[in-house]
Amino acid sequence: MEAVHSIVPIYAIAVPLVASILIGLSGKKPNLREFWSITAAVLQFSLVASMLPSILEGNTIEFFLLTLFPGIDISFRVDAFGFFFAFMSSFLWIITSFYSIGYMRTLNEHSQTRYYICFAISLFATVGVAFSANMFTTFLFYEVITLCTYPLVAHKETTTAMKGALKYVVYLLGASLAFMLPAIFLTYLTAGTLNFDTQGILAGEGTDVLLIIIFVLFIAGIAKAAMMPFHSWLPAAMVAPTPVSALLHAVAVVKTGVFVVAKVILHIFGVDLLFQLGIGTVFIYVASFTLIAASIMALRQDNLKARLAYSTVSQLSYVILGIALLTQSGITGGVLHIVLHGFGKITLFFAAGAIYVATRKTEISQLNGIGRQMPFTMAAFTLGALSMIGIPPLGGFLSKWYIVFGSLEAGQLPIIIVIVASTILNSCYFLPIVYAAFFKESAKSPVISDALTDKDSSHVTYRTSLKEAPVFMVVPLALTGIGTLVLFFVPSVFLDLAKMTALTAIGGS
Repeated sequence: MEAVHSIVPIYAIAVPLVASILIGLSGKKPNLREFWSITAAVLQFSLVASMLPSILEGNTIEFFLLTLFPGIDISFRVDAFGFFFAFMSSFLWIITSFYSIGYMRTLNEHSQTRYYICFAISLFATVGVAFSANMFTTFLFYEVITLCTYPLVAHKETTTAMKGALKYVVYLLGASLAFMLPAIFLTYLTAGTLNFDTQGILAGEGTDVLLIIIFVLFIAGIAKAAMMPFHSWLPAAMVAPTPVSALLHAVAVVKTGVFVVAKVILHIFGVDLLFQLGIGTVFIYVASFTLIAASIMALRQDNLKARLAYSTVSQLSYVILGIALLTQSGITGGVLHIVLHGFGKITLFFAAGAIYVATRKTEISQLNGIGRQMPFTMAAFTLGALSMIGIPPLGGFLSKWYIVFGSLEAGQLPIIIVIVASTILNSCYFLPIVYAAFFKESAKSPVISDALTDKDSSHVTYRTSLKEAPVFMVVPLALTGIGTLVLFFVPSVFLDLAKMTALTAIGGS
C-alpha cells in the first residue's frame, strides 16, 4: 500500500463549505441559490470519484494540515473505507438536492436559504469525517454535523419541532462531551497518538480494564449510531422536513455514527485486541438486542416516518453486528450494508415525503389504495422495503448474506437466528404497507363544484385517483429505488471497497 500525497481530499471537503457562503449570498434569488447547491453536490462527487482509481489500486491519499500538540494533528487520509463512505454520501447529496427543490418549493417552506446552507455544511462535515486521519479530526467534524443539523431538525419552529430538536442536540452533544471526549483523552494518554492504524493503536497499551473502559466510553459517546439505550433522539428528530429525515438516516448523521463506531473497532482497537479482550462477543449481542427490539417497536408505529425511524435503529445494528463479528465476511457485510441501507432508506423517506406533499397523509392507516393513486412513488417504496427486508434480487440481500457467512466464520450460530427473526419482523412492518397501498380500497374524497350549493348534491363526483408529487421529487425517489435493484446485480465498486476494508482489517491482524 502506497501513500499518495494530494490536496484533492481538501477540495472535496471544502466545496460544500464554499457553496454554503454562496447560497447565503443568493438568498433572494432562489434559482441561483439552488444552482449553487446542485453545482456543489456534483463538484464534490466528481472530486471524490476522481480518487477511485488510486484507491482501487490499494493506495491511500493523504494530506497534512497542521499539528496542534505532539500526536494531535488535523490531517486527512483517504483509504478504502473512508472513500466508500464519502462516495456514497456525495452521490446521494446530488439526488437529495433535486428532491429538496421539489419538496421545499411545493410546500412553500419558510427559511429555505438557511435550510440549504445547513444542508451544505452537513455534507462538508460528513466528508470531513470520512477523510479524517485521526480521532481528533474526526471529533471536530463529527460535532459540526450535530450543530449544523440542529437548525434542520428545528426547521418548522413549532413547539413540537423545538422539543424534538432540543432532545436531538442534548443527546448527541451531551453523549459526545460526557463519553466520547473522555475516551479520546484516555486513548491519547494510553497510546500517545490518535492516528488511525490498520492494526489499531491500543494493542499492548494499558491494562485490560482500562481498555474496556475506553471502549465502553466510545460506544456510549457515539450516540449518532442510535444503539439502545441512546436511540430515542432519532424518532424525536422526525419532526424535521422529510429531506432532512432522509439526510439523517441515509447520508449524514446515523451513517456517520456507525462509520465512526467501525473506525474505533478497526483502527483504534483493532481485530486482535478486541478478540483478546472478548469485547466483540458482548458487542454482538448488544447489537442483536437493538436489532430485534427496535423492529418490535417499529411494528407499533402508525406514523410512517416514525416506523421508518425505528427501522433505521434496527437496520444500523446490521452494520455494527457485521463489523463486531471481526471476520472477513462479517466486516464486508457490515460495511456493504451502509450503502445498501442508504439507498433503500432514502427511497422510503423520499416516498413518505412525496405522499405528504401530494395528499398530506402521514399515517400508515391512511394509505389504503395509495399505490393505485401514486404508482411510481409506491413502486419505489416497494423496492426500498423489499431491500430492507433482504429479499433478492434487491441489494439488501447481499449484506445480510455476507453477515450470515461472517456469523458462521465466527462460530456465532445464534446470530443467524437473530438475522432470520429480524428479517421476519422487517416483513411484518413493511409488507402490510405495500399490501394496503396496492390491494385495499381507498376512501373516496368528494369533489364538489364551486357552482353547486349545499342542497345540490346531484352533481357531486368522487376523486378516485391522485396525482403524483412534483417531478423533482418523483424522479429522485425512482432513481434511488432503481438503485436498490441495480446494486444487487452490479455491486462491484462498493463490494470491492468493502472487501478491501475487511482484508485490510483482518490482514493487519
